[in-house]
Amino acid sequence: MKAIAEVTPAAAEAAPGQEWRPPSYWPFVVPALVVVLAVIVFPWVFTIWMSLNEWKVGSPTTFVGFANYLRMPNDPRFVEAVGHTLLYTALSVLLPLILGTFAAVVFHAKFPGRGFLRGVFIMPMMATPVAIALVWTMMFHPQLGILNYLLSLVGLPPQLWVFHPGTVIPSLVLVETWQWTPLVMLIVLGGLAAIPTEPYESAQIDGASVWQVFRYITLPLITPFLFIAGMIRMIDAVKSFDIIFAITQGGPGSASETINLYLYSVAFIYYDLGYGSAIAVIFFLLIVAMAALMLHLRQRTMWTEIGSGA
Repeated sequence: MKAIAEVTPAAAEAAPGQEWRPPSYWPFVVPALVVVLAVIVFPWVFTIWMSLNEWKVGSPTTFVGFANYLRMPNDPRFVEAVGHTLLYTALSVLLPLILGTFAAVVFHAKFPGRGFLRGVFIMPMMATPVAIALVWTMMFHPQLGILNYLLSLVGLPPQLWVFHPGTVIPSLVLVETWQWTPLVMLIVLGGLAAIPTEPYESAQIDGASVWQVFRYITLPLITPFLFIAGMIRMIDAVKSFDIIFAITQGGPGSASETINLYLYSVAFIYYDLGYGSAIAVIFFLLIVAMAALMLHLRQRTMWTEIGSGA
């Protein structure tokens, strides 16, 4: 019986005089492999191939090598779009992290109606982007919008909001912050729920203030969750399209045109598919680089009191 038990399928397949048979799990692997090749691999390979060609709709393709990539640094509109993207992303990550952490600390405390208020707070996250854009467009209106009315109540002058190049990106960040602060709050709430109570009890015995408890206990322990929330927000903000397009279409002029919107204009308005594909490749590499930077910072951050890296 022992000798029979030691005979494995691999040993049986390796037996001399017996032909090789494919593993029994191949019928389950092949469909997934086909989907990955068709949906992920082929589109990217085709995009890279298009980026090496000059290809405008209605014209034959011409191989130009890296000419489309070398064109980008000399394209002022692309350089401007990169700056807009970085500024928009930085503000759209920083503000929700700060406000979401504050909201999580508030909603982590026990008070009457906490569950109901949590549900109300996360409602902006459930709305569709186009509906949000339409509502905020009306709110941003210089004459009829409610935001300028609220400013007038406190004696502040009216603003042009998304209708002025100097305020359009901060105004769009306001919409992004309003919609996605609840997501950060939910992530940080999960971190707060996982923190043991012993450090807080010790701090209370030592007479630590509320700020000291947050600074030296809460913040270090929820830092991994803040990094996760920051990475999710960064990837989402850097590729944001629907909110910006629905509110400003990249305007006024090109004051709010990000890489995503410029890519759309090049590929689907000017029909320059070769140059648009090159921008798409660079845009993808930018997202990968930013995500890698966040992961690197996460690995270098000390999560625990014993100094072990996450």
